[in-house]
Amino acid sequence: MNSFPHVNIIDGKAAAARVLAEVRDEVSDLKSAGLHPALAVVLVGSDPASQVYVRNKVLRAEETGIRSLEHKLPADTREDALLALIERLNGDPAVNGILVQLPLPRHIDENRVLQAIAPLKDVDGFHSENVGGLSQGREVLTPCTPAGCMRLLQDTCGDLAGKHAVVIGRSNIVGKPMAALLLQAHCSVTVVHSRSANLHALCRQADIVVAAVGRPRLVDASWLKPGAVVIDVGINRINEGGRSRLVGDVDFDSALGVVSAITPVPGGVGPMTIAFLMKNTLAAARLQHPALITLAQLPEAPCPSIS
Repeated sequence: MNSFPHVNIIDGKAAAARVLAEVRDEVSDLKSAGLHPALAVVLVGSDPASQVYVRNKVLRAEETGIRSLEHKLPADTREDALLALIERLNGDPAVNGILVQLPLPRHIDENRVLQAIAPLKDVDGFHSENVGGLSQGREVLTPCTPAGCMRLLQDTCGDLAGKHAVVIGRSNIVGKPMAALLLQAHCSVTVVHSRSANLHALCRQADIVVAAVGRPRLVDASWLKPGAVVIDVGINRINEGGRSRLVGDVDFDSALGVVSAITPVPGGVGPMTIAFLMKNTLAAARLQHPALITLAQLPEAPCPSIS
């Protein structure tokens, strides 16, 4: 039981279930119009964690009515063979989204592979055209984790305009797109990282803190403004008391005495990432068939201007 009843423990599982229900309804509408959204998932090698992630993605696709097309390739697959598969999937009108599970084997150029995916089928939102479009405020396929974080923030805070948000971390996958989405939502945004001066003081000014740096329990109560809302993207495995456990970038127990709302790890941001992957697959299908877009709007953009 939460010993701090005034603190909102943000339930990412429940939020993800709501998103998946929305996707399921929208997929049903598209299927009635003659379009059955399909997601191609490409896994190279047999990394155990990647296999779990792919299995979960396939299960969520089936749950929402999205067709999943799995392509499992051996670890010694040549880069040109992988690129040839992507080219075939790009040209297949029955495939709406393409996801290449990362990491790839060392002999394959990850960036080259991601850039080979057609931007309108890039459901991870990693293609440079989508990255550039996001920075310009255009409707593009947006990285799933930041989009999921924005949904949690909107559900928790309502209108974000005028709030000061601090993003800890500047990765291409989370930090940078997160900052862009917060800017679109009319927040004042500060991005801090390992070279930032006065990092602690900058964080303590924030109404919203998004921690995405990959350092276990880096942020404790002393970093946080009273009443702040904290989104913890970090997933770090540590050994504690002779047992392995997952913790975030925020010291959850310490933060509870200060914040107004916080995501737990696990059970916070993680479920939203896969939910918004399904949202992106739906968005990709509509972008490829603009005549059907009147059935429903693109997955909720994190701001007025997505699985």
